[in-house]
Amino acid sequence: MTKRKTSLGDRGKKVVLPAAVFITGAAVLVIEVVATRILSPYFGNTIFTVSSVISVVLAALSCGYVIGGKLSDKRPQASVFFGIIAASGLSVLLLQIISDTFLPQLGEKLSLSSGPLVSAVILFFLPSLLMGMLSPFAIKLQSLQAPKQGIGSVAGTMFFWSTLGSIFGSLSAGFLLIPHFGISRIVVSVGAVLIVLGLVPLATARKFRLVAGAGAAAIILASISSARISTVLYEHDGVYERLRVVDITYKGRPTRLFEQDRSISGGMHLDDGSMAFDYTKYYSLYKTFQPQVSSALVIGGGAFTIPKALLHDLPAARVTVSEIEPSLYSLSQRYFDLSNDPRLTTTTEDGRRLLQEKPVSYDMIFSDVYYSLFSIPPHFTTEEFF
Repeated sequence: MTKRKTSLGDRGKKVVLPAAVFITGAAVLVIEVVATRILSPYFGNTIFTVSSVISVVLAALSCGYVIGGKLSDKRPQASVFFGIIAASGLSVLLLQIISDTFLPQLGEKLSLSSGPLVSAVILFFLPSLLMGMLSPFAIKLQSLQAPKQGIGSVAGTMFFWSTLGSIFGSLSAGFLLIPHFGISRIVVSVGAVLIVLGLVPLATARKFRLVAGAGAAAIILASISSARISTVLYEHDGVYERLRVVDITYKGRPTRLFEQDRSISGGMHLDDGSMAFDYTKYYSLYKTFQPQVSSALVIGGGAFTIPKALLHDLPAARVTVSEIEPSLYSLSQRYFDLSNDPRLTTTTEDGRRLLQEKPVSYDMIFSDVYYSLFSIPPHFTTEEFF
C-alpha cells in the first residue's frame, strides 16, 4: 500500500506543472483574444488595434521568459512559481478595473492609431509578463523533480502543454466564451481561476491568508467595476462587437441609438419612429434611379431602420438584409419597432460573399458597413465589389 501511495504521489507531482502551464497558456490566449474586444469600443476594431495587442503581448512574454528563467535559477521553489500565478491573476483583475475606470478617458484623448498601443501597454503588458515567466520556471522545477530526464525533453514537454493550452484558450474564447458571456465576465473569471490555481498549492504557507484576502478583495472590486450601473437599455457583447441601445435627446427630440463599439449604427426618433440620421435618408434615391423596386438588398442591418423604411414605402417589394452580427434582427424587433414582416429576409452572412455565391439580382442595393477611414472593411471598397 505504501509503495502505491508513493507512486501515485510521484505521478501527481509530474502532472501538476504540465497542468499549470496548460491552464496559464490558455489564460494568455483568452486575454489576448478579448483584448481586441476591450479596446475596439474606444479605438475601433482596426489593424492598429490588432497589431498593438499582438505586439505588446509578445513583447511582454519575451521579457517574462528572460526574467522567469533568471528567477528560477535563483529561487527554484514551487511556492515562488505558484505565487507568480496568483500575482498574474491579480494583475488580470487590475486590468479589468483599469479598463472600466480609465479606458473611456484614454479613448477620448488618444488617436485611433496611437491609442491602442498606449492602452495595450497599460492594460496587458503586466499580466502577459507574469504569465510569460511561468514556462521557464516550470521547466526548471520539472528538471529538478526528474533529474534523469534530459532538459531538452523537459522543455519540449512543457512547451507542448503550454502551446496546447494556448490553442484551447484561443478556440474557447472565439467559439464559446465571447459568443455566450460578456467580456468583463470572461476577464474576471480568468483572473479568479489564476488566483485559485496559484493559492491552492500555497495553502500551508504563512502568508496564504493575506494573499487570499487580497485576491478576494480584487475579485469583488473587479466584479463591481464590470457590473457598473448604466442608463443604457441594452448592453452586451455580440459575436463581433459590443452592442448597446441607449435613449438620448438628439436635435431636441427623444431618440434611441444603436451602437456597435464606437460606431453609432442606427437611430430612431421616439416621438414618430422616423430616421434620426440624415445619411440613412439617402436610401430614397431609388425613387429617382429605379422607382420600380420589387427586390432590395441592404448590406449591414444595424438597427434595421433602412429595411423598415423600404418595407413601408414599397408594399409589394421583398427586402433582404445581410448582417454578420446574428442578434441584430431580434434587437431591432425589441427596441426599434421592426415588425415581423414576411417580406423581410435576414441572412447572417458577409454581404460580398452573398453577392458572389447567390445568383440573385436586386433592383436596389444599399451598402452601409462603414464607420470611419480607420474601420472600412477593405473587401467592400474594391472595384470587383461595386
